[in-house]
Amino acid sequence: MKLRPLGWLKRLSAALPRDGGDGHAAETATASRRVMLVGSPNVGKSVIFNHLTGRYAVVSNYPGTTVEVSRGHARVRDTLLEVLDSPGSYSLATFSEDERVTQRLLMEEPLDLVVHVADAKSLRRMLPLTIQLIEAGVPLVLDVNMIDEAERAGLTLAAAVLSQELGLPVAATAATSGEGMERLEALLDGEPPKPSDFRIEYPEPIESTAAAIASLLHGDYGITRRAVALLLLQRDQGAWASLMQLDPEALVEVERLVSEAEAERNRPLSYAIAVARHQEADRIARRALVRRPASARRSFRQLLGDLAMHPLAGIPILAAVLYFGLYLFVGRLGAGVLVDWLDGRLFGDHINPPLTAFFTRLVPWPVVAELFVGEYGVVTLGLRYAIAIVLPLVGAFFLMFALLEDSGYLPRLALLVDRIFKRIGLSGRAVIPIVLGLGCDTMATLVTRVLQTRRERIIATFLLALAIPCSAQLGVILGLLSARPVGLAIWGGVIAGVFLLSGFLAAKLLPGEAARFYLEIPPMRWPSLKNVATKTLARLKWYAAEIIPIFLAASVLIWVGQITRIFDLALAALRPAVNAIGLPDAAADAFLFGFFRRDYGAARIFDVHSGGAMSGVPLVVAMVTITLFVPCVAQFLVMVRERGVRAAAAVGAIILPFAFGAGYLLNLILTTLHVQI
Repeated sequence: MKLRPLGWLKRLSAALPRDGGDGHAAETATASRRVMLVGSPNVGKSVIFNHLTGRYAVVSNYPGTTVEVSRGHARVRDTLLEVLDSPGSYSLATFSEDERVTQRLLMEEPLDLVVHVADAKSLRRMLPLTIQLIEAGVPLVLDVNMIDEAERAGLTLAAAVLSQELGLPVAATAATSGEGMERLEALLDGEPPKPSDFRIEYPEPIESTAAAIASLLHGDYGITRRAVALLLLQRDQGAWASLMQLDPEALVEVERLVSEAEAERNRPLSYAIAVARHQEADRIARRALVRRPASARRSFRQLLGDLAMHPLAGIPILAAVLYFGLYLFVGRLGAGVLVDWLDGRLFGDHINPPLTAFFTRLVPWPVVAELFVGEYGVVTLGLRYAIAIVLPLVGAFFLMFALLEDSGYLPRLALLVDRIFKRIGLSGRAVIPIVLGLGCDTMATLVTRVLQTRRERIIATFLLALAIPCSAQLGVILGLLSARPVGLAIWGGVIAGVFLLSGFLAAKLLPGEAARFYLEIPPMRWPSLKNVATKTLARLKWYAAEIIPIFLAASVLIWVGQITRIFDLALAALRPAVNAIGLPDAAADAFLFGFFRRDYGAARIFDVHSGGAMSGVPLVVAMVTITLFVPCVAQFLVMVRERGVRAAAAVGAIILPFAFGAGYLLNLILTTLHVQI
């Protein structure tokens, strides 16, 4: 995905004298230096990347993975840079797919400079990765970011002391405000630093075994042989895979050396290595960070941040976020006001009638005219659904998500739900794909790669397919039920109950150990309007480029299915099941077309309701059933790629009867009790 600059005046004015006025020299010229940003999640890497490149640039999956890597170009003074924003990583040892990609980038990409972005407030936890990068022998600059937040926490960084201790250049920045960025740009423009002579002496037999292993290595690993040896001693899968490829003849001897060292220590060598690094990091951080006496008075943002993680106070805060963010903003404003205006007035009064008349006069064959302006026409249905119904819903959700993301609330939500999620086989880290699923379940299924264990990834994939509505579904549901509080409460209660019960049963049935959970918690902050606008516009452009064509293609597919009568047969097969749960025949379209796109099915329910064919109990039953219905074809294909054919088929085989069974049971209960909705 490639996005043009957003037109920020400062960067545009700075770029014009250098590129001759077309603004694209940085895209077309050959970069003279390749720089990679490395660091843990939530340390501001993306802010620095966007500051340098002025755009979201090219975002693509790293070969052989589904982990995204951003690449952009930047002109810093007289130097043209290619900048890579690597996935968030805590270590060069690979415990997740993100860390495997970062390790591969360091070992396989020809890099001129590596910038380790660290959080000033958590310098002790950041420095072990700095030490690993020094050991890797890469040309390294340390950027200690978020110094403004550290200052508010009573910490002052002595950058010169830190630089002297580590033997490498150090920049101190607050990237959100631009403070210190001139120093970082000067380091990017200058000569790459020489390798640091900083070194940790690990306890025996680690040190001698690492030297023995390094002497057996002859391949080009991209990092020092000592760093590779230390990774091998930690039983790192990525390092062992590289050893098998580059030095297969040394495999047996390396295995012998590692096994002997493990037997002598009688515990995992990774523990002793980590302890040595953290002890050294603690010593350096004590010298480089000066702590002032803490103020007894805490700011409102600090108090709010602490309350958001509290087991009791965090619940009403979450309820407020759901009410104002999802119910009022996405449901009422997005699905109500914006959809009513775009669908009813713009398309209903000004676009569809003249286009229908135009195609009717222009095309003498009704079957061809139906392709464009028929019941399922490319314009009257595909374009209308994409722009008038789904776009305002997705846009409202993307804006809300960007606000929560930039405020620092999402990591606190992860910590808040960690205890509940552990009951269903997940950790708090799973809140990231689960919340993303409220935007797009297909994208969220890809993001399950960030979860640590295969068991956790399978459970998260299953729950995303079963009980997490995408933004289009959620917007339609909130729009249709917002005026029916009882119906909305029933829908929410059923879906939440299904989510928790299904996760609990899956955690009991699937073998495997529970995932460990650790996450950097950034301070609560007022969202930056620039950051929020950039993220929202980037995601909207992704929607326009990726999803609108799918809506148009779906209209063509439906048209073909109709003229060939294939869909008529499928609809005839679906109608008995739809009628069994108390819904009219017209609702069968929503379930069939919802398999091609969830948003399509949700929008079709909107149409059926608007036509007066469904309200009250049937409307709530339809909302519950279509939420639990099988995932769309795009999500299903991603499930096949991520979890395998058998796992994806099993998920589909479970969900299809479960959705209609839940709908039947709900309809029976509501009609028997004569519930008024």
